[in-house]
Amino acid sequence: MHHKKGRWLALIAVLLVLCGVGGWFGYRHYSLGVISDKQIIKNINSHLLKNNPTSKQTKSYAKIVKSTTRTLDNAYVKVNPYGTSPLTALMIFKTDKAAKVTYTVVGKTDNTSITNTVKGYQTTHQVPIVGLYANYSNQVQVTLTYKDGTTEQKTFTIKTGKLPKNLRNTKITVSKSNKSKMEIGNNELTYINKTSEEPFAVDADGNIRWYSTLYSRHTFVQLSNGHLLIQNRTNGNKGSYNVLSETDYLGRIYRRYRFSDKLGKSSLEQYITAVYHDALELPNHNLHNLLVTISGGDKYAEDVIAEIDYKTGKTVKVIDFKKLLPSSMYRNYNSTTTKGGKIDWLHMNSLYYDQKTGNLLVSARNQDITMSINYKTGKINWIYSGKKKSSWPKKYRSKLLTSAKGTTITGGQHDLTLLSSKNGKLKVLLYDNNIDVTNGNAKTSGKYSQAVQYTIDTKKKTIKQTWSYGKSLGKDNFTRVIGSAQRLSNGNTLIDFGYKHDGSQSNIIEVDKNNNQVFNLTISSSKTDRTYVYRAYRVKFTPSNFVFDATK
Repeated sequence: MHHKKGRWLALIAVLLVLCGVGGWFGYRHYSLGVISDKQIIKNINSHLLKNNPTSKQTKSYAKIVKSTTRTLDNAYVKVNPYGTSPLTALMIFKTDKAAKVTYTVVGKTDNTSITNTVKGYQTTHQVPIVGLYANYSNQVQVTLTYKDGTTEQKTFTIKTGKLPKNLRNTKITVSKSNKSKMEIGNNELTYINKTSEEPFAVDADGNIRWYSTLYSRHTFVQLSNGHLLIQNRTNGNKGSYNVLSETDYLGRIYRRYRFSDKLGKSSLEQYITAVYHDALELPNHNLHNLLVTISGGDKYAEDVIAEIDYKTGKTVKVIDFKKLLPSSMYRNYNSTTTKGGKIDWLHMNSLYYDQKTGNLLVSARNQDITMSINYKTGKINWIYSGKKKSSWPKKYRSKLLTSAKGTTITGGQHDLTLLSSKNGKLKVLLYDNNIDVTNGNAKTSGKYSQAVQYTIDTKKKTIKQTWSYGKSLGKDNFTRVIGSAQRLSNGNTLIDFGYKHDGSQSNIIEVDKNNNQVFNLTISSSKTDRTYVYRAYRVKFTPSNFVFDATK
């Protein structure tokens, strides 16, 4: 009897200790296999890599900049200056008077020229040239504009080599290209973010005008300084996709963030992917920390958001969605979709941060839900789901959005973005794969995929569909995985049907406000090169705030 009493007292003591360090709530999650945030941070093991594989080249260009006496007439020109971006060049020269430099890579047809202006007036010029054609004698017009309004111009011929085998074998077909109605500006290309191998960008004719020989996967972000954030491998083109590289279009690397190789490996994939699907830059008091979707190193996959310190590379905060959503979602999840035996119950595939409110928009494919949380507090603002309200625990029901008649229930959706936010009303855009993973629409699942725009009233907790494109294309453009939707500055929408015909094709379509196609591009994937367009974005090559300076 005394022994039993002693055991009960011991158990109570343990529970009291647990309550002291996290409460019964924490103990309950621990009993379900959920680990602490501290352990997740340890598992992620993110850090800044000290060695920079491009520092030697940058130092050599800095010496040229400081010592050159070359003028515009005999400027120094280096094609593929960092060895990984063959359709770019670096030009260095001096002028007696301060001048602003503009260059144009002359296009082969109308509206395919790429024009960029280097920021500011200088006497020493470092011109990052982007947008060359492969295996071609490119005509590059360089114009100097002096402060008194006078100009000087010279045309250079820049010869490039042929495309690598993977890209030469990539079949790109443009069936429609209404350049006068497309959003292409002076320097915009369609960036093709493949699931693996070389990322590349094409013009309105479908010609490749930029690519990187560094294999990448999923992540492509243009940062506020004009640099790029791309996911690469530590060991060149071998091994794990375990590094986020801050780079630029020329291939110069500024910093690299390394992640653990032990976060999970898909039984369907050859290589470990550390950062799954998405990353963004936080506008947090000029810290520019990064948010990434990642796995926490427990028995579950792709259900954690981690904040990475921009300067140190350390993980400073994590949000484990098992601690936000009902435990039944992950505890009872039954699917063959696993990551190396780990339970892929949530599969977060996109993040969007609203600077005005501090809220995060999140897309979770394997639960067919989109939701908003406050990043600082971690509290849920709203959830949109096809899951019946009565099946949610009571504490979540006040957060659920009620849909207006004719509003699509999303299924397996991707790329949730915020278009506008005013007086508690949000306009959002996403790519709806329309596959019933767990809570999608079983009646329409598999019949079409589409880009969809919604208006959400966060006060009334309602959602209404206001625009869509893709349903009329039917099953021919159904994609059970991947895809994206981007609202362009002229009001057009660029849509990536990334896994058309079970991955044999990726179809990228730009439509105007009236759903008229103005651009239609198809990329065919061979049986030996099964890579697909994860996302497609119209991007400025390069943005106006980008400055290349080898001396810094």
